[in-house]
Amino acid sequence: MIAQLFHQHILERQKKAAEALSKTGFDALVLSSGAPFTYFADDNDAPFHAVPHFAHWCPIQGPHHLLHVEPGKKPRLVRYAPEDYWYEQKALGDPFWAPELEIVEASTLDAVWTALGSAQNAAYVGNEVDRARAAGLALSPENLVCRLDWDRAYKTDYEIQSLDEATALGAKGHLAAARAFEAGASELEIHYAFVQAMDATEDELPYPTIVALNEKAAFLHYYNKRDVRNGHVLLIDAGAKARGYASDITRTHVSKSCDPKFTALRDGIEKLQQEVCRDVRPGIPFGDLHRAAHLKVASLLKECDVLRADPEEAEVKGWTRPFLPHGLGHHLGLQVHDVGGHLKDPEGNKAPPPPEHPYLRNTRTIEPRHVFTIEPGLYFIEMLLREFRLGEASSRFNWKLIDELAPFGGIRVEDNVVVTDDGHRNLTRGHLG
Repeated sequence: MIAQLFHQHILERQKKAAEALSKTGFDALVLSSGAPFTYFADDNDAPFHAVPHFAHWCPIQGPHHLLHVEPGKKPRLVRYAPEDYWYEQKALGDPFWAPELEIVEASTLDAVWTALGSAQNAAYVGNEVDRARAAGLALSPENLVCRLDWDRAYKTDYEIQSLDEATALGAKGHLAAARAFEAGASELEIHYAFVQAMDATEDELPYPTIVALNEKAAFLHYYNKRDVRNGHVLLIDAGAKARGYASDITRTHVSKSCDPKFTALRDGIEKLQQEVCRDVRPGIPFGDLHRAAHLKVASLLKECDVLRADPEEAEVKGWTRPFLPHGLGHHLGLQVHDVGGHLKDPEGNKAPPPPEHPYLRNTRTIEPRHVFTIEPGLYFIEMLLREFRLGEASSRFNWKLIDELAPFGGIRVEDNVVVTDDGHRNLTRGHLG
């Protein structure tokens, strides 16, 4: 099944590449998997991530591979296959994707670029720029890259299948993490439970896990792992990968001993998150969903007596922003924060986020085959609330209750959804409640 899906995926890639090259005046495209990044003043490489535009065509692991794409021809992969005793070099074997590519092997970097041959009027995307320049390639031309970024928002069936498998794997980790939390585990132990359930190493995750107990849930990207046990609240943001495609899932759990007022807020975010998900369909600007989420958060804050204001007034005057300072979601794919979210068209014109919501990563109008996250939150972040304590709006905030709830940190619930012709499919809820 996956081989047939990949066959259709490559046909679509060839079609889109031919269109992009024709529109931008190039005859060919050269993509590299990239060179490793070495830490400053060190000989230690960072964990390697392939150039996403290369990975869009080929899921092979490792650096220095090249892919030569010419309209009307079978894509040609120059596989870097050195003989080495420092690092294990795995045999290619018989991967499902191999029949779609012409494969040539080269044992040195010089041989890789020699095997590429003379690519006339060709554009290059990757980070091995010195070699690409020496080969006479145009380096990451913006007009072409914008078209590639635009097209990556429309996921093929192969990509959706990979995202679904990544979601299923991530769900296994989340279920194990929830059980560990209920047993009183520490942040580090919960992290271990997540990774072990997926039979993965940290380097195989799409991003470092966020495992936050209690007040640490107020940090949006909290990466420490404390030896604190028996938390009242767990916010875990963690995902998995399948064939390079990422899932991005967040759940907030509360213990039986948690303050009922905070539990009510958690239940409210869970409810409104699913309401926003149900509204996903083609033709809606993603920004409209973002504003709807703020209105729903405002209603929840009023209902729970955190804010004493009409929801419309609270949203317009920005009183929900300290409680929900990030965007509602982002495109998802080969990158966790996938590209193209601020593009207005394939020519590269931008639709930046509005000034009042600068961290909104998706400003596009929703279309079929878009895949993105829906992740509203509600946090008690003192540095954001501080300006309202002494301002004119101070009386609209229930500061006594806010201070009581602040030790519980915050809440976020995140699902991955794929847009269909007449609605959407929630990938996450198919595997995790």
